[in-house]
Amino acid sequence: MAAMKPRTGDGPMEVTKEGRGIIMRIPLEGGGRLVVELTQEEAKELQETLDGALG
Repeated sequence: MAAMKPRTGDGPMEVTKEGRGIIMRIPLEGGGRLVVELTQEEAKELQETLDGALG
């Protein structure tokens, strides 16, 4: 049986540009990460939506 590693300390939220896409990694409660690939247009739409929700 393989050793189980604890899912702690998966790090902060991060966004990187890889090629023509934007990769967003969001740590999840309980461990792991949600990884989302966005186009430039989708990232701008997400930014506008978040600005509307927070502003």
